[in-house]
Amino acid sequence: MTHGRAPGAPGAHDAARRALRGLVMAATVRIHRPDAGYALDEPGTFLGSGYFVAPSWVLTCAHVACGGEGDEVVVVYEPAPGRGMSAVSGHVAAALPEGAGPVPGSWPAPDLALVRLSEPVDHECVYLSERPAAYFGEGKVLYAGWTVVDGRLTMLDGTLTVQGTMGGWTTDVQMRLGDNDLPDGVSGGPVIDPERGEVIGVLKSRAGHGRGGTSTGLEQLRTLPAPSGELKTEADDLYQAVVHAHDRYHRDRQRHPDARRHTWADVQSQLGARPGRTLSPDERVQLLGRLADLPPPASTRSLLDLLDSLPDFEAPAPLPAPRGWRDGLGALYEYARDDGALYLVLDYAVHAMTADRPFVASSTPAAEDALWAGVRQAAQRLGPGRRTALVERRKTRLEARGPAPAADTRRTGAPAGGPGGAAAGQSSVLLEIVRRGWEPDRCDWSVFVVRADGEAKRLEEVQRVPLADLATHLSAPLKEAFRQCDTPGRPAVLQVATEHSLLALDVDEWRLGPEEERLGTQRPVVLRCSDRDQLTENGDHGGYAESGDHGDHGGYGDHGDQGGHGGHGEIDGAGGIGGAGGRRGTGAAGAQSAAASNGDYRLDIDEERRARWRWLHAHPVTAAVLDCDDGLRKPVPPVEELRGLSHGTVPVLCRLDPNGREGDTEGLARLVRGGFGVALWRRRHGLPEAVCGEFHRGTLDQIAGPVGAHRLPEAVRDLRFKLRSGRPETFWAHGIALLYDDPHQPLPGTGDLLEAP
Repeated sequence: MTHGRAPGAPGAHDAARRALRGLVMAATVRIHRPDAGYALDEPGTFLGSGYFVAPSWVLTCAHVACGGEGDEVVVVYEPAPGRGMSAVSGHVAAALPEGAGPVPGSWPAPDLALVRLSEPVDHECVYLSERPAAYFGEGKVLYAGWTVVDGRLTMLDGTLTVQGTMGGWTTDVQMRLGDNDLPDGVSGGPVIDPERGEVIGVLKSRAGHGRGGTSTGLEQLRTLPAPSGELKTEADDLYQAVVHAHDRYHRDRQRHPDARRHTWADVQSQLGARPGRTLSPDERVQLLGRLADLPPPASTRSLLDLLDSLPDFEAPAPLPAPRGWRDGLGALYEYARDDGALYLVLDYAVHAMTADRPFVASSTPAAEDALWAGVRQAAQRLGPGRRTALVERRKTRLEARGPAPAADTRRTGAPAGGPGGAAAGQSSVLLEIVRRGWEPDRCDWSVFVVRADGEAKRLEEVQRVPLADLATHLSAPLKEAFRQCDTPGRPAVLQVATEHSLLALDVDEWRLGPEEERLGTQRPVVLRCSDRDQLTENGDHGGYAESGDHGDHGGYGDHGDQGGHGGHGEIDGAGGIGGAGGRRGTGAAGAQSAAASNGDYRLDIDEERRARWRWLHAHPVTAAVLDCDDGLRKPVPPVEELRGLSHGTVPVLCRLDPNGREGDTEGLARLVRGGFGVALWRRRHGLPEAVCGEFHRGTLDQIAGPVGAHRLPEAVRDLRFKLRSGRPETFWAHGIALLYDDPHQPLPGTGDLLEAP
């Protein structure tokens, strides 16, 4: 093997080249002016090409992205082969050089722009080389882009020959390309190393006289402005946010067990690529993904010092200077001796996992442990002396490392609320939805104003409303309820109480008017389960009992305030949202009826539910994904296993499809029956292939942490606010929903006799 590539069979190599071409074209997009509208195939609005580099991020030329109207563009792409073209709006988040504009004949180098999509969409991403383009040398490269042929927009690809650089081999501002025509429109498209199967640059311009043109190396993205203030989250540094998202994307794609298509690492393996002459493509994406789970380096200077401290690395750092963990890894490739390349890479990983942090997120300790586990596994290929040296290095550096500041947990998209949460001491709005037994597509609804002391006042109720028309019918009564409950700067919480089979109803997506914000970004929207007492132990739905002594189905009876739900009239001091009064019926007869109906198990689970609630609101929260194992769906554990989880656990479901499997509603029922009043899930909207690594990581970092569960309604609202504001670091939260059902605050009328319709 030589120069990072191992030879392979010619036929297999040709097949790999075809697969590489397919991956490149799947991620290459068109950039249009924002007035494109529905005319996606009109050449008149076409500005140029670009390509997806990370989820919701497009890289292109500045002269392409800034050639429209202001900073707004439309990105046209194909979600999957044969599915046709789709469009999504985008915003130019950064352009290089800063403050530059077109000059006669060209745009100043490096002529790069990052476009941030306004909403999450399903798309492919290219693999970006971590090697500077200066290391490429001479040879042929591939390119792709869009152009106009005979009045129609057409994808174009081909080969070009590297003929040198403009700016020198060290800085490598631009690469000179020749031996092929570059038509109008391909600017902004990818330039690909066909031997290693990775993107190395962006097509910038075509030659004014002759064939070919120039490209800009990806390392120029390192010149994006660094944050002026203290780095408190990954999203504070645009460069780190994009490259970390890129590396996690490819790691998660490679891990995803349901993948049906070749990944970039698969194709690189078929090409015989050998990154750094020591790693397989799969090992590389796993290593880069684990590095991307860490907070970024504290600064460029700290990363340069780290590289200088590696005993087996003696080489000048490339320019622009390495800025992220992947940049440092790429700098090692060209200077490691063949007999020491693996040790150098693993030593670098040990330094990265033990480096000083600009901040520590909730997921950081687990990320460090995962990286160390990967290093130990790879180190089995080393001799015992070097394995021992890595262990000693880690131990010494951990002992010397100082404490790091915690990640910024401030909620900037919405008011913070008081110490008891968003609605402590404030009235709330309660919407009850009851599905009609013989008309499952219709429901009855009631809107209440719930005072902070728990007293509930019904504003309006309507029967036999189509479920599909709920938002329209509820617009006026909900607006009136909000007027009665909102205070300046503190919109009231909307509690949505419904049976478990309707918990996936997307009330947070409703708009109460054509110009209104979605409810979920306007205010905290939380869910409550109105039929929790009627769920049998295995999570199925029991029948309605006409009185408290009708069998084991847990029907509603005349529960007294000393019965199975003792203390329901209390307001938990740990910070629940405004309750809805006590149960009807008093005295020992009610208590005996409840006990007869539900037995000791009923009493036990109710006390456990209250105990969990109190603990969650007084201690740190821990998120636990229950229905997914490395991207594979698995059933929610049985009730008894759920009850064995610690009281500080907030269950998380990432595979919920409200329009899909029947087992999804059964899983929600198990959570409720297991005593959980707080749970989180996302509605997948029928996208079973979606990779869920970012969702797992996001729930751990954004939802779990040292703050109690009383902050979750506001935290989820803040995530929705940022998502709708086009913040890609929150796109993982698309479809997120929160169960927040205080057992100390029963719903109005709970305890009434309900009869099956």
